[in-house]
Amino acid sequence: MSKSSPPPDPADEEWESLLRHWQERQPAQPRPFFYSRVRARLAGEMLPERPPLPAWLRWPSYAAMLGILLLLSGDGAVLPTAKPANQPESYLRDQPAARYPR
Repeated sequence: MSKSSPPPDPADEEWESLLRHWQERQPAQPRPFFYSRVRARLAGEMLPERPPLPAWLRWPSYAAMLGILLLLSGDGAVLPTAKPANQPESYLRDQPAARYPR
């Protein structure tokens, strides 16, 4: 018995032609002055960094952060105290609420 190869698939032929087309293309060239720009950027990165701000310029921001932290801390010192739930509240503020006998 002789073994024959199956007929080529049209999709395979398309892939093969696409691959051949890609192999024939010339390699891409970088834009003009690409390496000059890269060298300039690398030289710019070698510059010393800016020194941090002096401490006296950072104090207002520290004070603001501390104030925000105290406001959001939830200790409730600014808020009035809540009344207990088991005490009846009077509708007339200067008179105590009426208590009915049980």
